[in-house]
Parts: sequence; structure tokens; C-alpha cells
Amino acid sequence: MNRIINDYDNWALSYDHNINPTRDLDKLATKESLFNINFSNVLELGCGSGKNTEWLITKAEKLVGLDFSEGMLNVARHKITSENVTFINANLNEKWPVDNNTFDLATINLTLEHIENLNHIFNSAKMKLTKAGKCFVCELHPKKQLAQSKARFEEKGTEVVLDVFQHSELDYIQSAEKAGFILLEKKDWYDDETDLPRLISFLFEKPNN
Repeated sequence: MNRIINDYDNWALSYDHNINPTRDLDKLATKESLFNINFSNVLELGCGSGKNTEWLITKAEKLVGLDFSEGMLNVARHKITSENVTFINANLNEKWPVDNNTFDLATINLTLEHIENLNHIFNSAKMKLTKAGKCFVCELHPKKQLAQSKARFEEKGTEVVLDVFQHSELDYIQSAEKAGFILLEKKDWYDDETDLPRLISFLFEKPNN
């Protein structure tokens, strides 16, 4: 985990500016998936540089973003100065430093490929959400992973490939349902460069009982 954190710290200053079709498609998928959903209090898990925070806070009243990379969080804090947004350095593999039954939306974007234990993530998300709260997940597609696609960036002319864990479509769904979530929607997201879907997204809901 320390190596991944260090890699993201090093990637932070260039993350928003490099050519990155995965990042760009993720922003589009998030907007399209959540555009017609009402939410006011957001927990953004793996918020990174705040690339999705900028849009989410236009719809929400408050947002808390958690990320393990202080470098990424510094970029986010510089970019987003709203007093309604709070960024916290936190390891999602551990206990999350936010109150239970507080948020009506949790988002997880391009983060779970760096997490081995999905059960902990979905169990924790369910605890933090209010009844009928939504959990939106958007990750690199398992088919893309099998084609050896990984998060990567260039540092001083050298390509850095980040460590990842492979999760199947069923892994995501079963872990979420085991935690008590209901699957509302699943979608594959394509770009123009390949026949393989680049991303997969899920919208889950915490039962209203």
C-alpha cells in the first residue's frame, strides 16, 4: 500500500493534465449516471485530485472526500476552495473517519483496483449511508484489466505502472449484495479506441428499512 500511495503522490501534479482517456471517461460516466439523482451529502471515496468533486458539489450541499494520497489531496484543496467541501487523508482499508448514517450518496471512482478486500469497502459504505442512500461505483472494466490495462503515468521519462488487484464484475456485485446493497443499474462504458469496454459502473442502494 505504501508504494501505491507514493506513486499517487508522485502522479498528483500531472494527473489532471496528462492524456488519460480512463480519467476523462470516468468524469463523463459519473455525470451521466448521477445527473438525474438527487443528493445533498456526498462521501467521495478515493477523491484524488478532485476531478469529480468539482461537479458533485454543484449538486450537493456538502461533500467529504477521502483519499490516501496527501499529494492528490493538496491538488484538490488548491482547486476546490468551497467551504462545503472537506478533504481528509484516510486509508480506505481502515476505519473511515466520518459518522455513520450521514450521507445520501457515496461514490467510488477508479479506486477499487487498488483495494484487495471489497467486503470491507461495501460494509463501511453501507454504515455511512442513510436509508435509501446510493452508492455509485465506476472502475476499470474487468475485461480491460484482463487485457493487461493498468493505471500508469510517466515520471521523468520513465513509465510507472501502479500495483492493482483484479476484481470481476461478479466480485463487485456479490460484495455489495453481501453488505446488504441492492443493485439498481450496471453499465459498460466504451471509448472510440477499442471494442473492449474501458469502464464499468454500478449504482447500488441501501434498503429503506
